[in-house]
Amino acid sequence: MPRPADPRNPAASWLYRLVAWTFFLVMRLQRWRFDVAGLDHVPRTGGAVIASNHTSFWDFFTTGRGPYLGWGRPVRILAKASLFDLPIAGRVMHLAGHIPVRRGSGTRALSNAVDALQADELILVLPEQTITPAFELLPFKRGAVRMAAAASVPLIPAVSWGSHRFHTVGRRPRWCWRLPVTIRYGEPLHPSLDDDLVEVTSELQRRVAVLLDEVQRDYPDGVPAGQWWVPARLGGGAPTPEIADAYLSNLAERWSAPRPGSSARRRKRAS
Repeated sequence: MPRPADPRNPAASWLYRLVAWTFFLVMRLQRWRFDVAGLDHVPRTGGAVIASNHTSFWDFFTTGRGPYLGWGRPVRILAKASLFDLPIAGRVMHLAGHIPVRRGSGTRALSNAVDALQADELILVLPEQTITPAFELLPFKRGAVRMAAAASVPLIPAVSWGSHRFHTVGRRPRWCWRLPVTIRYGEPLHPSLDDDLVEVTSELQRRVAVLLDEVQRDYPDGVPAGQWWVPARLGGGAPTPEIADAYLSNLAERWSAPRPGSSARRRKRAS
């Protein structure tokens, strides 16, 4: 199990190590081929925010894999609260130290993230907050920039491409032997509270978009015409952003509908 390369870095909990290696084992059994570049942009000590695109349910693990395996630096995830409400997975995420973001209480999540950053932890944020089947970037939320500025830590743009072919929105996991997965970390931004958060967020999204276009065009399996996992912009069979937006709207309505027993579970946790 990786240990912190620098004793000043927080170590991963036993549960974090167990969960991480469970997911890494799935990748290893399929012999995924990782191409990682720019990891030196992620500081080896001290707090930092990594902001990545979101195409797969595995983005947390593919993007967090580099700092963890390379330097023993666990990456805490800032994720929507609905994931924490799941019976088993939600409990594991709580115990592993990840941070839920609940609608209407973003200030608390921001405060928790800033505390973690000032305690020299790495925070991974997916500013789109959801996956679009178009595999194009959705507008970024400002939370990543806000927390990096409040904690005075670097903000690293990153992209992950390829794991969506294994498991993404609207599709069941499918075995992908020797799947190419490309990870890129870009040059950090250094936002401050004096900056315009909207402008910095736009610059962050621009940098992620540039990295994403590069890895898509240089992907080892190319951009085969008509393939469902290739964006329409590149001649693939993925839905256009307009069609994908309609799909996401319907999905959001289903998620917002009360689920049987969910209110009772929340009351039980609060008591």
